[in-house]
Amino acid sequence: CPTDQNALFGMGNPLLDICAVVDKDFLDKYTLKPNDQILAEDKHKAMFEEIVKKFAVEYRAGGATQNSMKVAQWMIQKPSKVATFFGCIGEDRFGEILKEKAQEAHVDAHYYEQSKEPTGTCAACITGDNRSLVANLAAANCYKKDKHLDLEENWKLVKKAKVYYIAGFFLTVSPESILKVAKHASENNKIFGINLSAPFICQAFKDSLLKVMPYVDVLFGNETEAATFAREQGFETEDIVEIAMKTQSLPKVNKKRQRIVVFTQGKECTVMTKGDKVETFPVLQIEESEIVDTNGAGDAFVGGFLSELVQDKPLEQCIRAGHYAANVIIRHVGCTLPEKPDFH
Repeated sequence: CPTDQNALFGMGNPLLDICAVVDKDFLDKYTLKPNDQILAEDKHKAMFEEIVKKFAVEYRAGGATQNSMKVAQWMIQKPSKVATFFGCIGEDRFGEILKEKAQEAHVDAHYYEQSKEPTGTCAACITGDNRSLVANLAAANCYKKDKHLDLEENWKLVKKAKVYYIAGFFLTVSPESILKVAKHASENNKIFGINLSAPFICQAFKDSLLKVMPYVDVLFGNETEAATFAREQGFETEDIVEIAMKTQSLPKVNKKRQRIVVFTQGKECTVMTKGDKVETFPVLQIEESEIVDTNGAGDAFVGGFLSELVQDKPLEQCIRAGHYAANVIIRHVGCTLPEKPDFH
């Protein structure tokens, strides 16, 4: 049976990605680690101009949650608009591009548009198979619960969903919006998922993260984020399986659903809590030479996972779909996709 429209709801930072293959000197000049995600500071302002002047750049619709919604919709194919997305953009050319791209991806995007700040951008500085992401949130940071989420026509779309997903990045923007959605999911026994998203979220925004955690049914993260989260929480272990178990047993409001914790580890096995044990799932094999760009692999994994979850498929199938989508994404530049999936 086909999945209902708006069954999957996502909210986050809509960003236009500015992707370029750069060199080590460029990373050093702006004190960037080869593989990281950070928010732009004043010292990075010139970087956005320099990357466009110095390297061949490509512009792509991005933002973690929006990427995941696109991939989920691509995996589902029909009907269109199973995935809904909320976020804030500027009234400008980049905002128009994001609207066009969402439409092309058949995602039901409802942006809060304002003119104070321009549409947010994210510089993806690629060296080899590493990518350093520097996000200049701008308009994305202006999302307002009372100006958008609370409006009746928008909240109606939230209520239509049965699975919710918000990347941890949005904790820096509107934790009150996240809590409103998380509580709605919890009170109605629906599924709410979040992502640790980046080490800085686990550190600088750990209080906001912990306020949301009691409502989290599915927690995603990668091995670096999991290790940072464990350190910040005083778990006193670096073992990913133990970290997953301890994260699963953090307090939870809706007792009808046991929390599921899913940690990816690049080319190593993905770990997932199931019941009171942790299962591991090998990723699909891929030759080094076939990897074009690992940017967006984590978002794609989540998108694949959610595409099956929203169709009530078993968790093993969700993981398989996540691995499949990530495997497709890393063969293409940016979060771009072939016309149709080949997943069974």
